[in-house]
Amino acid sequence: QVQLVESGGGLVQAGGSLRLSCATSGRTLGDYVMGWFRQAPGKEREFVATISWSGGNLNYADSVKGRFTISRGNAKNSVYLQMNSLKPEDTAVYYCAADTVGGVKSHMYVYWGQGTQVTVSA
Repeated sequence: QVQLVESGGGLVQAGGSLRLSCATSGRTLGDYVMGWFRQAPGKEREFVATISWSGGNLNYADSVKGRFTISRGNAKNSVYLQMNSLKPEDTAVYYCAADTVGGVKSHMYVYWGQGTQVTVSA
């Protein structure tokens, strides 16, 4: 059984920064694609960023490109999302996800965390 636990969310003013963490347990996910998605109230869950098992292949949504950075821990059992220059439209629940293949659609991921709230005030 794989468990993903996000942390690091909170309330921040526009222009500020937050760093989200996702810790995994249950098995080693070194060979899994890890992704971050987010869901705002009344909206569908949307892709934010993915990182390959090696960490060498990164992919970002256009809306966060240049502001957010995804990375993996050395032991490959954690993934991070550094969020800079935050905007009110970044407000959402952020979810960590893992899958052997992954992609930019939420249905491509089998394992999910419970989510962490990020609120950006104007």
